[in-house]
This record gives sequence, C-alpha cells and structure tokens, in this order.
Amino acid sequence: MTPTLVRQHSSHARATPGVDLDARARDWSEIQERMLVPLYEAVYERLDVGGGTRMLGLGCGSGLALLMAASRGAAVTGVDSGSPERLALARRRLLSEAPEPHGASARSAARIVEGAPRDARDPAGPAFTVVTAFEPIGCLAGDAEGLGGLLAEATPLAVRGAAVVLAGWGPPERCATTSVLRVATKLADPLRSPGSWRPALRDDLEEVAHRAGLAPDGSGRVACPFGYADLGSAVRGLLSTGLFDAAIAATDQEQVDKELTEALHPHRRPDGTVWMPNVFRYLVARTR
Repeated sequence: MTPTLVRQHSSHARATPGVDLDARARDWSEIQERMLVPLYEAVYERLDVGGGTRMLGLGCGSGLALLMAASRGAAVTGVDSGSPERLALARRRLLSEAPEPHGASARSAARIVEGAPRDARDPAGPAFTVVTAFEPIGCLAGDAEGLGGLLAEATPLAVRGAAVVLAGWGPPERCATTSVLRVATKLADPLRSPGSWRPALRDDLEEVAHRAGLAPDGSGRVACPFGYADLGSAVRGLLSTGLFDAAIAATDQEQVDKELTEALHPHRRPDGTVWMPNVFRYLVARTR
C-alpha cells in the first residue's frame, strides 16, 4: 500500500489543524514509502528500465521510485501537486543520492516538477517512453477518477506505444492492512467524505486504462508487506499517507491514534515489530 501506503491528500492535511506537514513528509519518506519497493523493482525488471528509458513519474512524492529508476540509468521526471514538502525531499534525493555507475548522468537528467502532468512537458526534450502512476488506487473513494485525469494530461507527452504503469491494492482478503484502513472509514463516515477508504475492486486498473484510451499489455501481482519497528512507527507511517485525514477531521487526532493503535495490535509480533502481508497489482498498458 505506502512507495508505502499511498496517495496523500494534502488538501485534507492542510485543512486539518495540528498537522505538521514537514514531519509528515519525513515520516512518509523514512517509514512508509519503502513499502512499495518490491513493486517498483518488479515493474522496472519487466520493462527493462535502463539507459534508454525516459520516465515520467506521476504523483512522485518524495522520489524513491525515481531514484531507483535513475540508478538504473533512466532519465527521470517527477511531477506532483500534492505536497511541496515531499517534493523538496525528492529534489534532495535526486541531486545527492543517485548512486554510481549511472549516478552522474541520472542526476543531470532528473527533473522534479510541482504542478500538473502538463507542466512536465519539456519542449527541448524527447517524449517519454515510460509513464508510471505508482500510488495505488483502490483504497479511496474517487481515486480511480483522479488517476484518469492525470493520465489524460500525461499520455500526450509520451511516444506512441509507451508503457503506462498503473498500480492498485490487491484483493482485500490478501491485504492484512485492509482491517486497519477500515478504521478510517468508520471514523470518517459522519462526514460522508469522498476521501474515505473503500475496498479494491478486481477490474479497477483495467477500467482506468480503458477510459484513458490505453491498450492493456500485461499485469502482475507483487507481495509488498508493511513492516514496522514498533507500534509507534506503524502509526506514524500510516498517518503519513493522508488516508486518515478525513477521520481526524471528523473526530480528532487523539481518537484516530487510539483506534489505529488498537487495530494494529493483532499484527504485532512477540518482538514488538508490526508485520502486515499485502499484495498489490500493477497493469502495464500502452499508448495508442
């Protein structure tokens, strides 16, 4: 769930009193974002991402997926409108952390753009060969529609036949975090918020691709367990996703922290760590 729960809805966060957006961005990048690394790796291996790849990352957040692609030699551009705090971390990563042997060229080719996908257009540069939307859909009401809007702007920037990667939560029965996310729905219901959690549907990704005029070209499932050092880290990591913002607005931070901690207790192991197995889906589609 978390490159990593998922989609952070900063409009909720910025309207929720007491949210430290800098701390939340750090929690995302240090705790939660790494949870989707197996997904990134599986996709990059499947598409043979490397020196000839020109990649556009939608909803790039603090940039871990971009860094991993750049380390393989890809020229990467990340775009996000949700969190300036995350983007600041992405810029820092892409400027200073891209490892050798491809690090120098990757850093020089990396771009981080705050705004909409159309703002990532580079009139002097070639079109993109890969577009990724790694923030998994299938956990928030309306997230599929939001992704469709991003794709409508992004796909014209790609070459014909470019790979477009969509990601989503797997079946609820194969995602242990499902039971924890239901806390957000239960507490947010009084607001009937469009940002409340909902379970993934089997054809979510295919429906988005169809509406965007893309041709499906294969899919896969990847195990992405959420593992945390302790309950406190688990709470901070999950809150950093923004999925609980509507619940905080409907009740208060203390209530959400309490019920989230209780929901995590069944996933606590004897050594105090928290472990939740999850499965995520990805779909590779092609521009026409």
